[in-house]
Amino acid sequence: MPLASDPIRALHSLLRSTLRITVTDGRIFLGAFVGTDKPMNILLTETEEFRLGPGENPNGRFVGQVMIPWKMITKIEAQESVVQTRNQLDRDVRAGYIM
Repeated sequence: MPLASDPIRALHSLLRSTLRITVTDGRIFLGAFVGTDKPMNILLTETEEFRLGPGENPNGRFVGQVMIPWKMITKIEAQESVVQTRNQLDRDVRAGYIM
């Protein structure tokens, strides 16, 4: 069996890690990464949703398991470090590293 590519290994190393994902409308999701599908939608469990801004609840709300559409993601961060921005992952997809 061929060895997994570097991007696949990177995703595999993040399994069960806590990710913070920012989406286009400004919401932030904080949850455990459990997988992705072919179009790179991200699946999180034990997730909390935060909306920042005036009049919003700074404590967030528990939403459980969520699938975040790839086209809505602007930033993905792992604990204490930025993993990759959507633009970098888009470049990897176009280059054929991630299919």
